[in-house]
Amino acid sequence: QVQLVESGGGLVQAGGSLRLSCAASGRTFSRYGMGWFRQAPGKEREFVATINWSGGFTYYADSVKGRFTISRDNAKNTVSLQMNSLKPEDTAVYYCAQNSWTGDYLTAKRIDYVYWGQGTQVTVSS
Repeated sequence: QVQLVESGGGLVQAGGSLRLSCAASGRTFSRYGMGWFRQAPGKEREFVATINWSGGFTYYADSVKGRFTISRDNAKNTVSLQMNSLKPEDTAVYYCAQNSWTGDYLTAKRIDYVYWGQGTQVTVSS
């Protein structure tokens, strides 16, 4: 069983920054790709960013490209999301997730993610 615990959410003004972290336990963290998704009230959960097992490859949603950076520390079993230049439309619950892909494959599909955290709230005020 894999447990994912997010932290770092909060309230920030537009233009500000936040750093989300996700601590993983369970199966070998370093073998699998990780991702961040978000869900705003009344909307579907959407893809934000993903990173492969080694951290060498990343992929972002167009809406966050150039503003958000995903990274991982396999020695600490953590994945992070640095969010800069935040906008009110970034307001959502952010979820960390682990997929079952090893190697350099990247996926933005929710169905490919097997384990999910409980989420952390990010609110961006205008």
